[in-house]
Amino acid sequence: MSELDMEKFRSLLVEERERFVGEIEFLRKENPGSIEDETGEETQGDQHLADAATATHDREVDYTLEEDAEKVVRLIDEALERIEAGTYGICRVCGREIGEERLEARPWTDLCIDDARRLGR
Repeated sequence: MSELDMEKFRSLLVEERERFVGEIEFLRKENPGSIEDETGEETQGDQHLADAATATHDREVDYTLEEDAEKVVRLIDEALERIEAGTYGICRVCGREIGEERLEARPWTDLCIDDARRLGR
């Protein structure tokens, strides 16, 4: 890829990183305390069992979203490192170039479409 293309993808990666970091910050702000803090009381009594179950489920969903966003931020950081190393856009499995269309859709990827399908990603 040309230097101009690398700058395009570097900008795209930085933009995506900022977006995902913002999502993480939002989720952390929405869930600053424990489930007891959220429900306003201990969750052991069965009087509010449904409320506690809902709060627990919602919190687990938010934790999963946060973990997924953190993973993408790590992948973006690795992609930025590959740009610096001159290996960005090269499939880590087969060594072929990753299609530009795939990189535009998922700029942090390190797999060509064929290897991504084969590995189930």
